Amino acid sequence: PSVPSRHGAVKAEDTFKTSPFHLDLWFYFTLQNWVLDFGRPIAMIILPLEWFPLNKPSAGDYFHMAYNVITPFLLLKLIERSPKTLPRSMVYVSIITFVMGASIHLVGDSVNHRLIFSGYQHHLSVRENPIIRNLKPETLIDSFELLYYYDEYLGHSMWYIPFFLILFIYFTGCFTPAAEQSRMPLAALLLVGPSSLYYWYLVTEGQIFILYIFTFFAMMALVMHQRRKGLVLDSNGLFLFLSFIITLLLILAWVGWLWNDKTLRKKYPGVIYIPEPWAFYTLHMNNLHAARGGL
Repeated sequence: PSVPSRHGAVKAEDTFKTSPFHLDLWFYFTLQNWVLDFGRPIAMIILPLEWFPLNKPSAGDYFHMAYNVITPFLLLKLIERSPKTLPRSMVYVSIITFVMGASIHLVGDSVNHRLIFSGYQHHLSVRENPIIRNLKPETLIDSFELLYYYDEYLGHSMWYIPFFLILFIYFTGCFTPAAEQSRMPLAALLLVGPSSLYYWYLVTEGQIFILYIFTFFAMMALVMHQRRKGLVLDSNGLFLFLSFIITLLLILAWVGWLWNDKTLRKKYPGVIYIPEPWAFYTLHMNNLHAARGGL
């Protein structure tokens, strides 16, 4: 019989194969997430403003551009290494949507972070910010709210939904009947911490806890279902699953620490209360730096 393409529809006759731990891909994936995503706003803040005028792209914007190219490439390479054939059309549509969403976010996030230099405070809503509420005509405020919507809602949705979907699609192929393959090498154990910490930042800063928790529950359900068939996670699947478990523990610790913060409670009302790290920074760390500067 003909061999199906790597991303073709899943065939019943597919056999389970063992896949070694993808140290190179997981390392590059974790490294570029930390440098190009988490490092974006940090680079913009610490580098001299004279190098990147406010009417030009910042260092963080160039980081974001690189992220938008490298991340989908690594995701495609990860899918290619799956020992199981995966749905090609779903993978392609997810990657296309991911790139579009991340690009929308690039523009909105660039402007919003540049506003920090003008006194914008991320722990306040758009209309409550002192530099926004006095704008004339008032329709300009609507324009900034539209920008915020593209940044925090539409951009995040089109970015993160396909991102987690691709990870889950890959996860479905990470099962093996060989119990000895369900072990993580030392390199994987060393990467779990940085990987989990980044996912904590992604979920809290992106405000995508519902998407994350549904993905995690889907992973748990799949693990239990496959276990009844005598299948266990291989080293790659175990690495991804353990990263998500530690991420959940980090989120719970973060929420518990800021549970009684009245200012952040006001910005994040409702049942699900998960403050953004950058909102915490502009509220507390900026004030701390200003107080030290005054001394």
